Amino acid sequence: MADGKIVKVSGPLVVAEGMREANMFDVVRVGEDALIGEIIEMHGDRASIQVYEETAGLGCGDRVVSTGAPLSVELGPGLLSCIYDGIQRPLTAMREAAGSNIKRGLDLPALDREKRWKFRSEVHPGDEVKSGDILGVVEENEVISHKIMVPPGADGVVEAVLSGEYTVDDSIGAIKTARGTVNVGLMQKWPVRRARPYAKKLPPTEPMITGQRSIDTLFPLAKGGTACVPGPFGSGKTVVQHQLAKWSDVDIVIYIGCGERGNEMTDVLNEFPEIKDPRTGESLMKRTVLIANTSDMPVAAREASIYTGITIAEYFRDMGYSVAVIADSTSRWAEALREMSGRLEEMPGEEGYPAYLTSRLAQFYERAGSYVCLGSDERRGTLTAIGAVSPQGGDVSEPVSQATLRIVKVFWGLDASLAYRRHFPAINWLDSYSLYKDRLELWYERNVSRDWMKQSAELGRILQAENELNEIVQLVGMDALSPADRLTLETARSIREDFLMQDAFDDTDAYSTLPKQAALVDLILYFRDRAAEALRRGADIEKVAALGVRERIGRAKSVPEADCKAEYAAIKAQIDRETASLA
Repeated sequence: MADGKIVKVSGPLVVAEGMREANMFDVVRVGEDALIGEIIEMHGDRASIQVYEETAGLGCGDRVVSTGAPLSVELGPGLLSCIYDGIQRPLTAMREAAGSNIKRGLDLPALDREKRWKFRSEVHPGDEVKSGDILGVVEENEVISHKIMVPPGADGVVEAVLSGEYTVDDSIGAIKTARGTVNVGLMQKWPVRRARPYAKKLPPTEPMITGQRSIDTLFPLAKGGTACVPGPFGSGKTVVQHQLAKWSDVDIVIYIGCGERGNEMTDVLNEFPEIKDPRTGESLMKRTVLIANTSDMPVAAREASIYTGITIAEYFRDMGYSVAVIADSTSRWAEALREMSGRLEEMPGEEGYPAYLTSRLAQFYERAGSYVCLGSDERRGTLTAIGAVSPQGGDVSEPVSQATLRIVKVFWGLDASLAYRRHFPAINWLDSYSLYKDRLELWYERNVSRDWMKQSAELGRILQAENELNEIVQLVGMDALSPADRLTLETARSIREDFLMQDAFDDTDAYSTLPKQAALVDLILYFRDRAAEALRRGADIEKVAALGVRERIGRAKSVPEADCKAEYAAIKAQIDRETASLA
């Protein structure tokens, strides 16, 4: 164990000498208050340490002691519903122990050591097990069964794993391995900077259904995929992420508030426990882990929070669950990298960010995927990573946005001008894209509609044509357009207002199933086709645009799911009657 002394303090960066026996990424205790830090650079016997707490009061000569272990998280029953800081300290327990202001050096265990969990064994003495096999189950709450797995590297024969009530510190049994007997418990520890092992990584083939029409229809995200949500202040990044957390068809949500404003994180912490989970009817928090690291907390902890969150997500993925990691925002994380890099006096890259910015982002996003998990049953789990990006002034040409775009496969570009016009979600359909469409086409054809991708492409074509026609209108006026072009503009307006806009406060419109989305698209295109026939017969475009059925189409998205089939058929019949009467 290395024992050194401080020779330099520069904000969250501390340099200590006498640390030759320490290793990179070891956790250390700094000063009299035993502040938590991590070694991020070694030069001879000098170690550069990023401290995850306020360093005021530290001085040269203060003691630094290495723990000899890397920064790790505790994984076991009790994770769900908890609120942690960036290094997995339980904020609720810390408030109970020290009040509203966190005391420096306060270090409480991430998992409750007193609570007893009812464990049900699913193995017997003499059973052969290998890494990842399920030893038993703890019913963590009404929503999630917590599977207790064989730790990686503990392949062997079960000596005894007994049902009963245990704390996370208790041994539930033992496995005889080639290296000797290994005691197993309800809790594992895992270093946050090392990805958890898996048997096989698979290409994603199933969409993550969000119920948000602009996402599911135009820019779908695959389970096990990666996406970024860039946008300037006020464009609705946090609102989009809240909708994804609430409505996405995943089992577990890990929400990482990385360097966000305190009032936004307060809203998240207050709202999530009150949100009723539409999948289960219980509180959304029962399948959520929150990691809160606000902008006024020590900057170094921002960098750790991303790794803490995705390691917890990998643990639940290993159980065979579908997990979504929502990071808000990776720009604040990149700013923490930039500050620490500057204090280390490293050669700066573009706009002062470190040269390794892209590789660090890739290390985070590449831990997402669809996996065959370790274990004899070859269960499958998915980990989907969604990161918000907050480019200064909304300029997505800045380094963090560009580095992210080179890694992720879905880009939901938010537009402040759409948000100001009350168009939510404010996803700009001209800038956004999804590279999963071709891979998901077969799933949509089998489970929704054979015409799904064709109709999605047609919506994109119409919206692109509207943008081109609007440029002509600005130059020479609306009268220069042909009736067919005018119809294209009217159809595009219907797509924007009647399909893409969604009311999060309307119980019916907040979530739209895939069959309903397909039926609504079909309704809009059906009107377009019947109106085009009427124009070819000599109908007046002004009369076509003023048809009464258009208002009924606009209200179609608010029709309850059970009534959609009958209502949409009635609307089509009205379209036929009204367009036939034009000429």
